Amino acid sequence: MVSNLTGGRPPRQASESGAQLGALEAYAAQAHGFLSAGGEQLTQLAGLLRPLVLESWLRSVRGGVDPTDIIDGRGLRGADLERYRDAHPIAALMPLIDKLLVQDASHAGLIVTVADQFGRVLSVHGHPEQIAAAAEIGVREGDDLSERRIGTNAVGLVVRTGRATWIHGPEHFLHRMHQITGAAAPVHEPDGRLIGVLMIAGGMRVAKPEILALVKAAATAAEMDLVLRAMRASHGNGASAPANRDYSEQAKLGLDVLGLGQPQLSIAGERVSLSQRHAEILLLLAEHPEGLGADHLALLLDDTDLDNGTIRAAVSRLRTVIGASVVGSRPYRLRVHVATDVEALRAALDSGDIESALRLYAGPVLPRSSAPGICDIRDELRVRLRTAVLAAPDAGVLRRWTSCPEGRDDAAAWAAYRSTVDRESPLYAQIEAKIRVLDRRIGADATQMQRFDS
Repeated sequence: MVSNLTGGRPPRQASESGAQLGALEAYAAQAHGFLSAGGEQLTQLAGLLRPLVLESWLRSVRGGVDPTDIIDGRGLRGADLERYRDAHPIAALMPLIDKLLVQDASHAGLIVTVADQFGRVLSVHGHPEQIAAAAEIGVREGDDLSERRIGTNAVGLVVRTGRATWIHGPEHFLHRMHQITGAAAPVHEPDGRLIGVLMIAGGMRVAKPEILALVKAAATAAEMDLVLRAMRASHGNGASAPANRDYSEQAKLGLDVLGLGQPQLSIAGERVSLSQRHAEILLLLAEHPEGLGADHLALLLDDTDLDNGTIRAAVSRLRTVIGASVVGSRPYRLRVHVATDVEALRAALDSGDIESALRLYAGPVLPRSSAPGICDIRDELRVRLRTAVLAAPDAGVLRRWTSCPEGRDDAAAWAAYRSTVDRESPLYAQIEAKIRVLDRRIGADATQMQRFDS
């Protein structure tokens, strides 16, 4: 019955696209063979899987997910699920989601899944045959699709990374999900918090850019609806709109975007919380002092086409927060220097001050952002910092890195840390024990596998 998820006849695709999907399936199937063998065979996974999928598979292995896992009865069901779903913020968006996504997808023989911020399935929409087929592989209302629970899948990856993505056939970690393809996108609150995930699932025709673009467009429309609702609620409660500030070129502005906390703008000592989108735009403008045209800024904010009207509206809203004179136009550029914690971190790395860099590094750059330009900055800083840490034969630096979330499972860093410690000391035994734990999680030499996480 799972074959019903393909939604009828296979689509007519360009031969190149079909060949690419065929190769992807063959490589992923081969990767599953190495996965079943375990041990040193896991080192063969690199090169067979897309980097995003490879990282997810390795996390799934470490988390103890069984690729042969069968469906169990766990999940939120009945009245408990109804109460939870009805009270969830995404419930108010369902008429819009139905209009933009569900109706067309159902007519095409596909299913639409709406999940919460944790990957819990709130609802599954489509023809009864497709819904039943999805239930047979574990995509049911009330089920947990988080990566932690079932390994690599589109919903779980969105929850984990905050970025829209698609997973095709045997790229799924669980064998029972190999006959479907899922394309999923996140839905965020106006303050940047993830509140849900939208996914279209079906056969191989879901593995097309148009499908992912459709899901992302629906998610963006849902986010805009949430913004409008928040604005109406604010005016209905008698709250006044934020004052339109105007700062001179001598004003001192600072932007903090490192770590899991809310992005913050400091204005002459006063701290103001920023939305995710405003922080993204401000950081990108700070990173490009020469300025960005609307088209370039749109590409850095989203890898699908954002129209210039959307960009203008976003920048206009940002000006109401930071001041009309701060951001110039044609191209968009900052007229006032904005000192960012990213800039400070780079300066510390440039000067070789690794200890200061580690103190500044409160966490990844805007970790919930999926904007391509932000992801590039995030990856650049993480790689630069980790490279500097591993190149520094300093026990204090290595201790600080291995105690932070990103370095906690960094086997190469633990091995470097071990080399700085006296073999007879109790600390050496503790580090050795940690490395053995990492070895057991991976099922192979952890220091060998570490290159996959770099």
